[in-house]
Amino acid sequence: MPKNKGKGGKNRRRGKNENEATKRELVFKEDGQEYAQVIKMLGNGRLEAMCFDGTRRLCHIRGKLRKKVWINAGDIILIGLRDYQDAKADVIQKYNVDESMNLKQYGELPENLKLDVQPDNAGDDDIRFQIGDADGDSDSDFEDNRDGVIAPQRQLKGLDEMTDSEDSLDGI
Repeated sequence: MPKNKGKGGKNRRRGKNENEATKRELVFKEDGQEYAQVIKMLGNGRLEAMCFDGTRRLCHIRGKLRKKVWINAGDIILIGLRDYQDAKADVIQKYNVDESMNLKQYGELPENLKLDVQPDNAGDDDIRFQIGDADGDSDSDFEDNRDGVIAPQRQLKGLDEMTDSEDSLDGI
């Protein structure tokens, strides 16, 4: 058996994000390329993007970016247009928030573009729910069981009326 003399394989490198600290040069679009904003992730290395030329395209994430750069909905990307398929494109690069703001300042991106600085679920920790009616009876209608299941203690309104009307129909 050969001895392992290194410091680990690809699983050791997977935990490090070495690209975050380095500042890279801003890449502008060329002929055959377009800026786009990700609408929806479709899976299998594909996504749906709204290009800034007004076209919605199905994009394919190339292999170099597939497991190294994580793309989410709302991100700004650079895509390469296909000559033979106008509705499909290939993702060339993902821009981070700072690069997106720089592109907007240079006039490459539209002014009405909304850049998401915070994630969508940033304020979800403060949501509280109340159990009860609109009258203010918070816990009077429900009782906790030992299983943690909440069971209603009174009947639904109108249920008695429904059974009375069914009884009256039986006599007809």
